[in-house]
Amino acid sequence: MGHLARAVAIGQALNGRANVAIASMAQGISEVNAATGIKTFYIPGRDKAGIPSYKWEFFLRKRILEIARETNAQIITFDGVVPYPGILAARLSSNQFKLIWIRRGFWQRKLHTYALGMQSKFMDAIIEPTDFASAADNGPTAKRSDALKVDPISLFKSENAQSREQARKTLGLDPNKPAVLVQLGTGDLDVNQKMTATLKGLSNWKDCQIVLTKDPKDSTGKSLAPAGLELKIIRHFPLANLLNAFDGAIAAAGYNGVHELLAAGIPTVLIPNIRGTDDQVARAKWCAQNDYAIYADQSDLADIHAKVSQLQNGQLREKLTQNCMKLPSCDGADSAAEFLLNIANQKPTKSIGKRITRTILVSILLTITTIYRFIKTVFNRSK
Repeated sequence: MGHLARAVAIGQALNGRANVAIASMAQGISEVNAATGIKTFYIPGRDKAGIPSYKWEFFLRKRILEIARETNAQIITFDGVVPYPGILAARLSSNQFKLIWIRRGFWQRKLHTYALGMQSKFMDAIIEPTDFASAADNGPTAKRSDALKVDPISLFKSENAQSREQARKTLGLDPNKPAVLVQLGTGDLDVNQKMTATLKGLSNWKDCQIVLTKDPKDSTGKSLAPAGLELKIIRHFPLANLLNAFDGAIAAAGYNGVHELLAAGIPTVLIPNIRGTDDQVARAKWCAQNDYAIYADQSDLADIHAKVSQLQNGQLREKLTQNCMKLPSCDGADSAAEFLLNIANQKPTKSIGKRITRTILVSILLTITTIYRFIKTVFNRSK
């Protein structure tokens, strides 16, 4: 939901000034329209489209062009790490819209980062939402000068946030008992173990209301929670508006979690997720070193248990909250919206030579991707 949250934040900043639509492969897109009124489109990902994966990029190109025509789009923004060849092909197939990359920083150095320069050149413009911890970013995007940098983009806005009393009423929480939000994933064994260590760390907090957005179960349906622990599972979008309900939180150190929870002044234990491109360890360590959050070593279950237990300390929670109030504002969505409005009507200036070169490169990229996925499909079938 991380990419979707930033898209919603920018869409809300454009409210009344542009006709906004959001297309996403996240099934959570179904909640966005009801919560915000923004028009939405669901695009099935490779594993849900009902077609062989090697044909999916062509499906994506066609779907993007259909949506662009239906909405009369002048701009399509892509929020993600690796721009899909199908999206690049759609841009080269039409001069109707410009393609803007919402490219957050804090990348780990992995194989696909070597294509960063080429991918950046395909874009009509790049917007980079900065990070509370930008000073600790030593990744491949950190020293690039090809992006418009804006303040952090977050769904949390103090003016939209419900009061503690209102938020607790919305969530059905007891107004007088402590409440903690747990936002950790489940699935793989190590992730499940982190969830169990977290819940054990909360088990001694008297009368604590433990709130999760997903039932903590493994792939077999077995509960990851200690016996007798009372949990409350909630679904609400955007949850950022209800963060004042919580006395503390335990979350992964992803971009959105950090820039919502800390922006709201919620005392938070950050447990990095080391998968993917996002350098969550570096972000979490910077937040802890500067006394904005508590860092727990994701590889050490005893450390997770101990750090989560520290949230019971009211003085520590108050210190973290006061420090978080000194963090920069998260008004990047407003700046991004202004930039998009300013360039919406500008005509493309790319030379024919560059366009031909890009068409060839995208064609090569599509071909390589298709061949790779075809071979992978045949290999999987032969097992």
